[in-house]
Amino acid sequence: MYPNKSLLTRVLVLSAGVALSGCNAVVMKPHGDIAQQQANLIVTSTLLMLLIIVPVIALTLIFAYRYRQSNTDATYAPDWDHSTRLELVIWGAPLLIIIALGAITWISTHKLDPFRPLDRIAADKPLPADVKPLEVYAVSMDWKWLFIYPEQGIATVNELAAPVDRPIRFKLTSTTVMNTFYVPALAGMIYTMPGMQTQLNAVINKAGVYDGLSAHYSGEGFSGMRFKFHGLSDEDFARWVETNRAAGAALDRQAYLKLEQPSTREPVQRFANVEAGLWSAIVDRCVDGRKMCASQMMAIDAAGGAGKGGVAATMRSTWRDLNGERRERQVVAALCTPTNLQGLPLEALPYDVLPN
Repeated sequence: MYPNKSLLTRVLVLSAGVALSGCNAVVMKPHGDIAQQQANLIVTSTLLMLLIIVPVIALTLIFAYRYRQSNTDATYAPDWDHSTRLELVIWGAPLLIIIALGAITWISTHKLDPFRPLDRIAADKPLPADVKPLEVYAVSMDWKWLFIYPEQGIATVNELAAPVDRPIRFKLTSTTVMNTFYVPALAGMIYTMPGMQTQLNAVINKAGVYDGLSAHYSGEGFSGMRFKFHGLSDEDFARWVETNRAAGAALDRQAYLKLEQPSTREPVQRFANVEAGLWSAIVDRCVDGRKMCASQMMAIDAAGGAGKGGVAATMRSTWRDLNGERRERQVVAALCTPTNLQGLPLEALPYDVLPN
């Protein structure tokens, strides 16, 4: 009997070890200042809650043992119903913990707001006065990630890089459904939504290669929607940019429309240059130029709408899903081509001079 029990124990321990071998401690030991502050918040909140949880569990076990039926020495008081001292402990201690948690959460919520620009590089590194954040535009697609570097004029698919100790300002959107951008070593999750632009300010403090992923289920290709984030020195980042410029193609509207089609487990792609105005068209959901941009439609609605004529200005828009099947939807047609008579992108026009 004992040998079998020992064998079972060893099997269970081994199984638990195998199961836990896939766990990654980077969430609690990240290399980005924002992620580190978030990890500290988790630890602080957990310790505060344990101040209540541990005594409650311990007292539950003690009371169950002390007042068991077989213990005739225990005090028997069936008419007892109130103790002011006990009530103060039962209600006062949790109340103090809740107040402390509320204060910490309120402060941290504002301090770690993803839209809030960074005020430091790390706990012991103040933000230099002349530092300029690295701008990165991120687009979640079905099922891959597109990253655009407006300052460098390049773009990549499923690969992201940034210099160490330089603030990064992400602007994020999505092509179809809601998704989540997440690099555990860098910062917490931030949602991406079609037709909207969200932001995330973060910094990486240690050189290395880190995992990035989609943390929000978005369909059959969701599990392969992963990328590598490279934390590089300034010199290595400059070389990485030049590598993209040398090996990449051009990312114009037609290339983007092709890239937008559903696909899974896409290899890294590099683009040496990006068409001007592409990001605005992506957010406005009018890259193909035939569909009216969302901002233009909202401007028309704010001005009173297009009337009955607007009903006629619709068209069928088609695309192909992951299985190659043709899909259709009804959309509002554009007022003109992506390039107006002055040669400017349509999204650059003021609303009050939109063509009729």
